[in-house]
Amino acid sequence: KDVELTEENSRKMRKTGSTHFGDADFEEEQMADIGDATWAEVGRACCVHTPMEWGKIFIGVCAAFFFLYFFLFSLELLGNSAKVLGGCTAGGIMGENVNPVAGLVIGELATALVQSSSTTTSIIVSLV
Repeated sequence: KDVELTEENSRKMRKTGSTHFGDADFEEEQMADIGDATWAEVGRACCVHTPMEWGKIFIGVCAAFFFLYFFLFSLELLGNSAKVLGGCTAGGIMGENVNPVAGLVIGELATALVQSSSTTTSIIVSLV
């Protein structure tokens, strides 16, 4: 089956001689013959999206930023509520004269309660 070589499917027709996966002559390539792709070729090969796909990408990026903001806001809210509930006793528990093993156990218990080590760390740092 002969495939007509066009600019889209042969390195021989490209100015740079770059090879793309799926070219008609991909299997015939020798390493010495392969050229580098330009950024324009990479952009046309990888970053071509329809307006609907760009909309989905935009919505996904906005959702990621929203949930990141919501996560950071909830950490701040949780830290503030721990300050209100714990008051001065939390500072006394985590003072300078605490046994390191006791501090480890307190940290493990707090992590087990909230199921998140990053949340526990941010709360402890805000309390001390």
